[in-house]
Amino acid sequence: MKTVLVCALSVLLVCTTGLGQEKEQNRLKQCGEVMTEIFGIPDGIPQELLDKAECVLIFPSVKKIAIGIGGSYGRGALVCRSGADYSGPWGAPAMYALEGGNIGIQLGANATDFVILVMNNKGATSILNSKVKLGADAAAAAGPKGRTASASTDVVMKAELLSYSRSRGLFAGVSLEGSTLRSDGGANENLYGKKLDAEDIIVKGAVKRPTAGSALISLLNKKSPKNTSAK
Repeated sequence: MKTVLVCALSVLLVCTTGLGQEKEQNRLKQCGEVMTEIFGIPDGIPQELLDKAECVLIFPSVKKIAIGIGGSYGRGALVCRSGADYSGPWGAPAMYALEGGNIGIQLGANATDFVILVMNNKGATSILNSKVKLGADAAAAAGPKGRTASASTDVVMKAELLSYSRSRGLFAGVSLEGSTLRSDGGANENLYGKKLDAEDIIVKGAVKRPTAGSALISLLNKKSPKNTSAK
């Protein structure tokens, strides 16, 4: 009887692990789809800003839940350029969570996609090392959009994070101040099969990029192969 129970538990563990990994793989594929569609928008993310970004956070289909149960939440991925100075090719993704009641203010549809550009080393260090409250722990601003948008405005130059939203076909810069970003340890373990924090994945290069993230990473390397920020 004991042997049967152990076998049953082992099968359950394998199945649960497999389902968790599949869920995160699908999330990465969704991130790739979101970025593909956003890059196809004529007045989308300015190329100049993308080329200066050190990392990109993508949160597909963020949903609003009842106030009092946690506000709103999103699960997605962080992808950064490789190398100590973030000047190399885009690397393996780390899974992330976006949380906070303030997100709900931005959600006019059933689900909204959010994209956040991390513009400098300070911003990257903040989100990699701890849970970050936007606007308090890291300077955040709504990102400008369109090919003619200026990347030299005071707000943009001072921001560590620039955020955008897309819902019902509408794409715009959006403020997410008051919301929080954190590494999603459980999702990273599901995806890679071992306990890893964001720094292990992004900075230390502890894992290779998963197949499910290939489309997203290849897209970023094609769209913005070089970091043009002054170092």
